[in-house]
Amino acid sequence: MRKSLSAAALGAALAAGALVVPGNLASATATDIAAVVSPDISVTNTKAHLDQFQSIATSNGGNRYTGRPGYKASADWVKAKLDAAGYTTTLQSFSTSAGTSYNVIAEWPFGDASHVVMAGSHLDSVSAGPGINDNGTGSAGVLETALAYAASGQTPKNRLRFGFWGAEELGLLGSKYYVNNLPAAERDKVELYLNFDMIASPNPGYFVYDDNPAGNGARDDLVTYFTSKSVQTEFIDVQGRSDHAAFRSLGIPTAGTFSGAEGTKSSAQATKWGGTAGQAFDACYHRACDTITNLNLTSLDRQIDAIGHMIWNYAQKDYGSGPPPGGTNLLLNPGFESGASNWTGTSGVVTSSTSKPARTGTWKAWLGGKGVTGTGNTGQAVAIPATVTSATLAFWVRIDTAETTTSTVYDTVKVQIVDGSTTTTLATYSNLNKNTTYTEKTFNLLAYKGKTVTVKFLGAEDSSLQTSFVIDDAAVLVP
Repeated sequence: MRKSLSAAALGAALAAGALVVPGNLASATATDIAAVVSPDISVTNTKAHLDQFQSIATSNGGNRYTGRPGYKASADWVKAKLDAAGYTTTLQSFSTSAGTSYNVIAEWPFGDASHVVMAGSHLDSVSAGPGINDNGTGSAGVLETALAYAASGQTPKNRLRFGFWGAEELGLLGSKYYVNNLPAAERDKVELYLNFDMIASPNPGYFVYDDNPAGNGARDDLVTYFTSKSVQTEFIDVQGRSDHAAFRSLGIPTAGTFSGAEGTKSSAQATKWGGTAGQAFDACYHRACDTITNLNLTSLDRQIDAIGHMIWNYAQKDYGSGPPPGGTNLLLNPGFESGASNWTGTSGVVTSSTSKPARTGTWKAWLGGKGVTGTGNTGQAVAIPATVTSATLAFWVRIDTAETTTSTVYDTVKVQIVDGSTTTTLATYSNLNKNTTYTEKTFNLLAYKGKTVTVKFLGAEDSSLQTSFVIDDAAVLVP
C-alpha cells in the first residue's frame, strides 16, 4: 500500500467443476449471497506464491521495487502462471521516474465481454524490502483465486479480468495508466473492480473499503460474507491510498479489503479480532522486515476465501443485457406519457419539460437538476405473480452533470424495492456515472414473486452544481 501523499466436499466439487452457481444474484439478499458459494481458496498454494516472491526479492537486491530486476521478475513469474492456466495475458509497459514498470493483465476468455468483473492488487514493493505483506499477499491471493477459477470448470456469465499493478508505491501509476488508456467504451464494460492490498498483517484487522457509494453493494456483500464466517469487520476509507482509486475516479463501482498497516490496534479491536492492542497492525510496514515471516496466515486464509467468494459470485451476477423479448410489462404508464398517472412521489418529478429530452415520447421522470439540497422520488406498486419463472426490472437512465470532479460523489439516484417495511437498494448512480446517452439497466426481481412491492427511484442532490437523472421507459417484465 502506498503511503499517503499527505503523510473438503466443496473443494472436491470445485475441482471437479461440479458446482453450478445460480444466476439470479442481482436480486438475492446479502444473506443469500453469502450462502450461495464460498470456495476454499488454498492457503498452502497462496503461501507458496509468497515464498516465490521472497525468493525473487532475495535474488534481486532484497526488493521487488519498480524499475529494478526484482519487479520485472515478479511480473514475468505471475504472467507465466496465468499463461499456463489458460488466461489471455498482457504485459503492459509504462514509464516511471524509476524506469520502466509493467502491469500484468489476465482475462479468462469466456463470459460476456460487455460485462467485466475485475480484481487486482499491486505487485511492487518499496525499495526498503521484499514487500511480502505489502503487497505480496494481495497479489498472491488474487493470483491463486484466478488459478483456482481456471481449474474449477466454472463457466462464467461475465468476463473475469485480473490486474497486477506496477508502481503503486510511486503514486498508483500502474492502475492509473491502465484505466486512462482504456477507451471509454471499454471502461463502461467494467461493472466492478475489487482491490486487495495487505491482507495478512501480523497483528491483523478486518477492514472493508467504504469510500465509493457506487460499490456499496459489493462492500455489503463482503461484510455479509465475513459475518457468515463469524468474523467482525469495520469500514475504512483508505483515502485513495490504493489502486481502486483509479477506477473509482471514473465512476466504476469498487470495493476491497485490508488487514491494516502502520496504524495502531485499539483495545476494542483487539477484543474483537485478537492480537495486541497498542501495537501496529504491521510493524514492518514499508520496512526491510516485511519478509516471509511477517504474516498472519489465519488472516491470509480468511481473506483469500473472501476473494474467492466474490469472484465466484460476481462471475455469475446478472448485470442484464436488456429485457427478455415478449414479456408482459406489469407497470402502468411505463413511459410516463400519461404524466404522473399511476406513479406516486414528489410533485413535478414526472415532467414533459423540454429542458431534458425523454428517451421516447415527451414525458419522463427527472430527478435532481436543481443544484440545491433536496430529494425527490417517484415509484409505483406492482404485484409480481407467485407463478412466474422470471421477473425483470428494466429502465433507461440518462445522467448529465455540471460537477467537474472525477472522484467525489455529490448527487445520487437510488433504485429501490420497497417490500413492506424493508427497502432494498438495488443500485446507486451518481454524478460520477455521467452519460448523456440513455443506457439501459436491468435487475432480477424473481426474489419478490408472490409479493406486491414498490419500484422506487429516489434522487438526492446537494447544494453544489446540478446533476440530472432522467429515467424513462421503465418495465417490470414477466413471461
